[in-house]
Amino acid sequence: MPRLEIIGLTGLPEITAGVALAPLMVAALDRAGMSLAPTDVMVVTQKIVSKSEGCEVDLATIEPSASARAWSAAYDKDPRLLELVLREAIRVVRMDRGVLITETRHGLVCANSGVDVSNAQPGHALTLPPDPDASAARLRAGVAAATGVAPGVVISDTFGRPWREGLVNVAIGLAGVRAFDDHRGERDVFGRVLHASVLAIADEVASAAELVMSKTRQVPVVLVRGLDFGGAGRGRDLLREPGRDLFR
Repeated sequence: MPRLEIIGLTGLPEITAGVALAPLMVAALDRAGMSLAPTDVMVVTQKIVSKSEGCEVDLATIEPSASARAWSAAYDKDPRLLELVLREAIRVVRMDRGVLITETRHGLVCANSGVDVSNAQPGHALTLPPDPDASAARLRAGVAAATGVAPGVVISDTFGRPWREGLVNVAIGLAGVRAFDDHRGERDVFGRVLHASVLAIADEVASAAELVMSKTRQVPVVLVRGLDFGGAGRGRDLLREPGRDLFR
């Protein structure tokens, strides 16, 4: 029977700029008495990747623009934080009722350009890694060098969703993992040909990992085991092209 295990890896220290994550991930596996299988996937939260890559910004260094000050005054927001959000954006999608939706330089459409103060030092904010796919590839290579096994790596972040309440984890960086399972051309149990069944399995793996990550458990790395998600996907594969976006 198909079976999926989702195992949170604990005991990682507080991450600071320049800290190598791969050895810490391997050490967490060792503490758990686990060895890697080639079909395993390690889901790593964006926050520790951003911290290790020096993407933690001291808000005292930010000089707010006039637009950031005006927006902050209207909605009681920190103008320095809003300025950082605007700097991380290439396009403002919507500014309304205190909510700022932007498109980042990565092509991600999300709240506040992915900028977050949770789990950052007081007075600081975390931005997204410059290239999450490259970050995932480095982590995969680091784990492979230490263990001899190259697992899939997913870098995840928490996004809101249009038309639905609540947050879910999504994949923003991939290495050794397929972005999709494409079932187009296959037939259902009644013989009908499937035309639109392209499953975003990298996002589904990231969402599954969030069930044990939570927001307060301090579980920044999760091992997903039991199914073969291997492939050569990229986080950017999951971004819908503007020409195919009915809501742009």
